[in-house]
Amino acid sequence: MRRTTLIATLATAALLTGGGAWWLTQPSYDDKVNACGAALKDRPENVKEKPGACDGVKEDAYDAMLMSHVIDELGWTDDDGNFDENKMIEDSLDQ
Repeated sequence: MRRTTLIATLATAALLTGGGAWWLTQPSYDDKVNACGAALKDRPENVKEKPGACDGVKEDAYDAMLMSHVIDELGWTDDDGNFDENKMIEDSLDQ
């Protein structure tokens, strides 16, 4: 009985230690979002697929990041990176 309890305790401790170490080595959600943002910036213009670095990013967050990236590429942002409606209107009038 003592031997079984000792083996079960050691096995549980080993699993918890290994699981904890694995969990700590996984990227945080913020790390995933930052990697996704970098992948969107580095993505060639004609590629429309979701970058692999964006796996694990929530769909709403990915959609917002994608729209922000597109708006920035179109030049519709001000010096602070905020959407500038006037730049969008000017751009549409130029065409």
